[in-house]
Formats: sequence, structure tokens, C-alpha cells
Amino acid sequence: MEEKRRLDRLKEEYNQIPVSKEARNRILAGIEKGKKDKRQRRVVIAVKRTGLAAAAAAAVFVIGVNASSTVAAAMEKVPFLGQIAEVVTLRTYRDQQDKHQANIQVPEIRTENGADLTVNKSIEEYANELIAQYEAQIQGDQEGEGHYSLDSTYSVVTDNEKYLSLKISTTAVMGSGAQYVKIFTIDKRTGEELILEDLFENPEEKFAAISDNIKEQMVAQMAADESKMYFYGTGDQLTDTFQGITGNESFCFNEQGELVIVFDEYTVAPGYMGAVEFVIPKDVTGEMK
Repeated sequence: MEEKRRLDRLKEEYNQIPVSKEARNRILAGIEKGKKDKRQRRVVIAVKRTGLAAAAAAAVFVIGVNASSTVAAAMEKVPFLGQIAEVVTLRTYRDQQDKHQANIQVPEIRTENGADLTVNKSIEEYANELIAQYEAQIQGDQEGEGHYSLDSTYSVVTDNEKYLSLKISTTAVMGSGAQYVKIFTIDKRTGEELILEDLFENPEEKFAAISDNIKEQMVAQMAADESKMYFYGTGDQLTDTFQGITGNESFCFNEQGELVIVFDEYTVAPGYMGAVEFVIPKDVTGEMK
């Protein structure tokens, strides 16, 4: 009986999302637009690569004829885009009014040779969506009675031989807060941004295995700690909405090289749980690219 009352209380909290529906929808719409734009850019990049591959083949032929084998071998070890040197704050959007405030950091990933990474465009577009969402919110507050703030910061959560993961954490506050997480993961060998399916030879098979593992973790955590709740394994059809990962989730890697899947607040758990993450064991993911 006590457990049922707890679930009823949590469902009521979930249905009473503290951030206005309009504001939340604008943030989610911006995130979806960024995903769509990224997929379109990937098609363009693939087309461009065909031309680059032909040019690279010609360059290798010239090296073979005109340079020593030692020089050629040294050149092969130099990444095309150059080593990633640092992550810096490109700019910061700040605004302070009577009842509204924003602090949005816009990071940039730089390379040692100054090569321009396409992921930086994605990062800036994401930041611009947050800024537009904030400005639309305060413009829509005609009577000036609302309180609204948007705070977005970044941190490097993965930096190993293969990958760099840049995490952008955003908190929108209107009475209470909502957390949103976006992680840009870059393959250091190519300089390109990755999505989950890029990590596996058979994405569909691995997505199913990862989803099953996440469900197992959810059930285990709820059994061990009654204060935790996920939208799976509660026995209630109204809350058991998590079916599995879609491939659009943010991800990074921990120090052991294990895959970490990150979900926004309200995505797989009630708002009081905040943004949640799951570490996927290597025996589930298998060898990643």
C-alpha cells in the first residue's frame, strides 16, 4: 500500500512538470532540429569525402615518387585535422532583467594546426537554439510577471586516445527547474562528431542489448532504493513508457572506456530524478569501433 502511494505521488509530480509546456517544447524542438541538421550534414560530408579520397590517393602517389619512405611514413602518422589542442569558451551570452536572466556559454574545440572542425558549427547552432528559446520566453511574457532563467555550461567528460566528449548542461528555471544534457562526442582520428550507431558494426543488435541492460539496471536500482523510480518495471502501464534507446541519446565514455548513456530529465524518470545516466558494461557493448 505504501509503495502504491509512493508511485501515485511520483506520477502526480511527473504530470506537473514545473517548466511551462511552451518553454519545454521549444527546447525539445531545438534539440530535434539540431539532430535533423546533423543528419543532413552527414550526407553532405559523405559526398565530399568521395572527392577528398580521390585527391588523397593522388597525393600518396606523388609522395611515393618524390619523397623518401621515412618522410612518407611520418606524414601518414599526422592526423588530417591535427591533434585536438583545447576546448575554450568562444563567447558567452548574458542577459539580466528584473525577473529574467541567462548565462549561456558557447564552447569551441580547437586543433593544434588550426583546422576547422564541423562539430563547432553544431555546437554553436545548439547554443543559438537555447538563446532563441530564452528570448522567445521573455518576449512572450507580456505582463512581466513571470520569472525565468536559463543557465548553460560545458565540461569535458571524455578525453582519451580515441574520443573527446563535450557535455553541455542546461538548466531552465520557472518556479522549479528542468535539466537538459547534450553531449558532443568527437572521433579524434577523423575530427567528426559521432552518433551511437557509428560505434557498432551491427547497431540494431547492439541497441537491443543495451536497452535490455538499461532496463535491468532500472529494476535493480528501484529494488535497492525505494526513492528511485524509472518509467519501466513499476507494473503501472501509465508510467512504464520506456521501450529502449533510439540512437539519438547523448553518450560519452568513462575512465574505464565503458559507454555511458545519458537521458534528459523527464525522459526515462520523473523530474525529481534529474538527468540520469547508465554505464553499459563492455560485455554488453562488445568491441566498439
